[in-house]
Amino acid sequence: MNPFSLEGSRGLVIGIANNQSIAWGCAQALAAQGATLAVTYLNEKAEPHVRPLAEKLDAPIILPCDVTHPGELEAVFEAVQSRWGKLDFALHAIAYARKDDLYGRYLDCSADGFAHAMSVSCHSFLRMARLAEPLMKAGGCLLTLTFSGSERYMPGYGVMGPAKAALECSVKYLAAELGAQGIRVNALSAGPIRTRAASGIPDFDALQGEMVKRTFIGRPVTIEEVGQAAAFLVSRAARATTGTIHYVDGGLHQSG
Repeated sequence: MNPFSLEGSRGLVIGIANNQSIAWGCAQALAAQGATLAVTYLNEKAEPHVRPLAEKLDAPIILPCDVTHPGELEAVFEAVQSRWGKLDFALHAIAYARKDDLYGRYLDCSADGFAHAMSVSCHSFLRMARLAEPLMKAGGCLLTLTFSGSERYMPGYGVMGPAKAALECSVKYLAAELGAQGIRVNALSAGPIRTRAASGIPDFDALQGEMVKRTFIGRPVTIEEVGQAAAFLVSRAARATTGTIHYVDGGLHQSG
């Protein structure tokens, strides 16, 4: 059997916002390797942007999922349990912080704003892992997305930097706790990509340009390249890879 093939596997993708989303690049790559996907959208406003994409992938499960709404994440896993009875992988591609906590001084972040960013951007990954665990009886893979603002100061990233740092640490702890069950946990750290979320960062174009200058490849990475890395990590070819922050950033993290 081709260890890179995802034929027969079932996966969940949470976090597609539109066709520029890193999650969309991942979903396309996963489907191209043969995976059948369940796809979520944030709310009614997002649905017209996400449903057509999910339908292109022939996703049999397309549901709303706002992790701040009680029961919505659980309902998604109930649908997966009912339809498939198992789950081979899940991608967590959601993060959120209020504007004041992104653009203002980190020093001034309120307790409520800090808790909200951590809940959506980090703790929801723990919730997802807890719900996925009983569906991964034969093992599986949990993936999440991070960014180098977790490791170094990034203008306009505010509280999201500490939230991503907590997420990366969570990857390691979850990998340790779930490893004996054959469940692998990894994060993809992409270079700066113009997504809808990134476009909200002040002066993002200038920031991206400066970061690209520090890469070894001299250009931005693409959502397709991040997606191909995701497809590798959930495949049998990566069955010994867990607890890692897997960089798809053109060498940015090594450039100082």
